[in-house]
Amino acid sequence: MKVFLFCINLYRHAPGKGIPMEILEYLQAHWAEWLFALISAALGLGYRSVSARLKMEQKKNAAIADGVQSLLRDSIVENYNKYTDRGYCPIYAKESIKKVYTAYHNLGGNDVATELYHKLLAMPEEPREGEQYNE
Repeated sequence: MKVFLFCINLYRHAPGKGIPMEILEYLQAHWAEWLFALISAALGLGYRSVSARLKMEQKKNAAIADGVQSLLRDSIVENYNKYTDRGYCPIYAKESIKKVYTAYHNLGGNDVATELYHKLLAMPEEPREGEQYNE
């Protein structure tokens, strides 16, 4: 605001030759203020750019997390159907399913897949005596 008023006063009161010298004197006296203003403006623009980029990356990350969660849920459901048909779930499959469920749960999954996971863990690890599974 000071600069604006200063410039208006220069144009009103100064005849042609006095303006450049007064402007130079003004700039010499107030160079730090101008420098601070320019740095502040640059930082403001930089912050706005970084903030916009960060929001875009957060959206992408949320979409990726949702997609991975869906794939993990599908894996749990698929394993449930597979091992329910067999009537048992081998120990190696249970270990794999535990890892899948842990990742699924850490991504915020907590629905029907949780119930299926617990049912899978409760299944016997070997087929019943006299039963065989044909793939």
